[in-house]
Amino acid sequence: MTTWTTRPETPDDITAIRGINLAAFPTPHEAGIVEALRADPKAWIDGLSMIATDAGNVPVAYALLTRCHVDGEPALALAPCAVLPSHQRTGAGSAAIRAVLAAARARGENLVLVLGHAAYYPRFGFTPASGFGIRAPFDVPDEAMMAMLLDDARPAPTGTIRYPAAFGV
Repeated sequence: MTTWTTRPETPDDITAIRGINLAAFPTPHEAGIVEALRADPKAWIDGLSMIATDAGNVPVAYALLTRCHVDGEPALALAPCAVLPSHQRTGAGSAAIRAVLAAARARGENLVLVLGHAAYYPRFGFTPASGFGIRAPFDVPDEAMMAMLLDDARPAPTGTIRYPAAFGV
């Protein structure tokens, strides 16, 4: 089992992050979203763009949290998460996700939302967002829209998610 090194992105990682997203997804859409989010000071949060690197310090996986809102209350959106195809199913993506969630918890953030595979994200603690009274601003299967509290002592806001403009929803 490989132990992955994780760290926040640096300006030197931007090209590699784009490459990870271009390789992991069938279109350049997600890579463009990351660039648009990075340019949006209302969405981008320094330190919540995380990479996992291989033994040679080459970025192979990526996870991003950006500011979104639930009926005006701050929350975080986990997207995109991407892994180079050559490193998928090795734990690199999980390492990047765990690292970015830990960084958000350390910053005092409370709520993280993800639209994703219902068989994958529960391993990190995500459950259907509907259980918190949170809904997407578009039709999505209930099991795919998930939420996680980083601080169980704080309540989750309820209502409709408002994503940054870069997501186009």
